[in-house]
Amino acid sequence: MKRSRNRASSVAVIDIGSNSVRLVVYEAAARSLISVFNEKTLCGLGREVQTTGLLAPDAVEKALTSLRRFHALCKVQRVGRVYAIATAACRDATNGPDFITEAERICGVKIEILSGPMEAKLSALGVISGVHRPDGIVGDLGGGSLELIDVRGNLVRVGVTLPLGSLALQDLAHKSLKRAQRIVKTELEKVDRLRAGHGRIFYAVGGTWRALARIHIIQSGYPIKVMHGYSIPAADALDFARRLRRLAATGMLANIEAIADARRPLLAYAALVLEYVIRVARPKTIVFSTFGVREGLLYSKLPETERAKDGLISAAQTLNELLSRSARHALELIAWTDRLVRVVHLRETDEERRLRHTACLLSDIGWRVHPDHRGEQTLELIINGNFGAITHQERVFVGLSVFFRYAGLSEQNEPPAIIKAQLSPHLLERARLLGAAFRVAHLISAARPGVLPATHFRSHDRNLMLVFEHRLVDLVADRVGSRFKQLARLVGRSGSIVLR
Repeated sequence: MKRSRNRASSVAVIDIGSNSVRLVVYEAAARSLISVFNEKTLCGLGREVQTTGLLAPDAVEKALTSLRRFHALCKVQRVGRVYAIATAACRDATNGPDFITEAERICGVKIEILSGPMEAKLSALGVISGVHRPDGIVGDLGGGSLELIDVRGNLVRVGVTLPLGSLALQDLAHKSLKRAQRIVKTELEKVDRLRAGHGRIFYAVGGTWRALARIHIIQSGYPIKVMHGYSIPAADALDFARRLRRLAATGMLANIEAIADARRPLLAYAALVLEYVIRVARPKTIVFSTFGVREGLLYSKLPETERAKDGLISAAQTLNELLSRSARHALELIAWTDRLVRVVHLRETDEERRLRHTACLLSDIGWRVHPDHRGEQTLELIINGNFGAITHQERVFVGLSVFFRYAGLSEQNEPPAIIKAQLSPHLLERARLLGAAFRVAHLISAARPGVLPATHFRSHDRNLMLVFEHRLVDLVADRVGSRFKQLARLVGRSGSIVLR
């Protein structure tokens, strides 16, 4: 079944932040969000709020101009439902209510001014929606504030808000990094609950922290360019933040072309906050999340049954329905590989089973690509896919499983060494095994439903048998036999085809 876009089901979020004003339109409010339009304007609404108590007039005019465009874009795209939120600058500024009144008139919707605790909660819900079983401290660094909140699985504690957003900090410190350092140190050392992050993960949310991640990716030569799920050991992140601060003191950050001009002056303040967060919380890892307040808002609107779904499996199911020749065949492939795992007594963790099922759902999404390039193109699509609830290493595992399905297992068709290096030898061999299984299954069935359920596995001594029901006898060929023997060798068996 192919999905067709229903415009009435589309949903948009207008996010009026202290630094940027953004419109994101999603195909639907679902467990796996698919953005169809995303635009932001760096307005700097919060750049003077801490010292003057006001939204700057030029920033207000720029924001209202952007909101007029966003309203028009929602009408052009026939968005079914629009949510609008505003954060620290609008709740703290004396003229914030006047701005919101005019913004509501332009947008034609009610704008919710989020309290600090609510902003923290929505950030945590965003991480829950985009990270599989999170466990750590979520830190959302905006232009006007820093929200900190503890999350374990689906459990969220009460969050705190601090005036340490990049613009707010720059304003409070009168653009002095030394003064900013004293402010950050004083504010963060008062947050006792931050110490609960010791040895856990710190989830960094917010555009300026994502900019830091982008710089780190470029400098380290890391092969995956996806921001979401990018992780750095805390010790490395601490060294990196200190180095950026030193570069800022020499003015060298102004030449970083990968970062928007309006955001570059804020990098040093974001690095300073991250440095002291690491010092106080002492996490083991920093993980950057592109899922934050907007995604948390939509996640909070979902029914409980929808929120309980696995975000990765939901995303894979959507891609399967959109891109595969038969969505039902992928479900049969899951059951077929389930049987294979049972018969050969393959040890598999819950996480490995989850990734195997994901790979099954994505195993046919590259069929429209030219046959000579299906392997590398599908690998790129999966590694850089716009979905969450998956780590970078897991992206590589799933991507290589499907790569081997298309490219085969010969040494002449190996994936790039820099990609293979992201996996342990165990996971790399498991990806080869899964790819070999896909090569057998898709050759037998031609990716059509109704065939795989008529084949079965048996094991006797060291011989693994693939049993065909008699009605499928004409599907048996030497090529099927050779591929199955290759699969059997990967699980330490000999392989044979049997007709029942």
